[in-house]
Amino acid sequence: MARIAGIDIPREKRVEVALTYIYGVGLTRAKTILSTAGVNPDIRVKDLSDGDVQKLRGAVESFTLEGDLRRQEGMALKRLQDIGCLRGRRHRMSLPVRGQRTRTNARTRRGSRKTVSGRKK
Repeated sequence: MARIAGIDIPREKRVEVALTYIYGVGLTRAKTILSTAGVNPDIRVKDLSDGDVQKLRGAVESFTLEGDLRRQEGMALKRLQDIGCLRGRRHRMSLPVRGQRTRTNARTRRGSRKTVSGRKK
């Protein structure tokens, strides 16, 4: 397995898709990394030479990825919660943040249904 940004990317997949296993790298960023490194996106990870892997590591280092990105996002949410804005309070109560309705729907965010006796429509 090739190890890039602290992640073992899968050997059998194309390089373009395998890079998306790194947190913070989607398909668009993977294409950017490959064009910067000058690596063919259609070859498999197992067929990469050591030089290609080194080029990919160098190209990936210019982005904020994995642990640093997770920490950065966590700090942004913590800041919202600390200043007590609406978005921060909604995050704290684990409710939808972007104005969606919660009387119906929002089951993913609120969890499974809890029956309340005496509730009528």
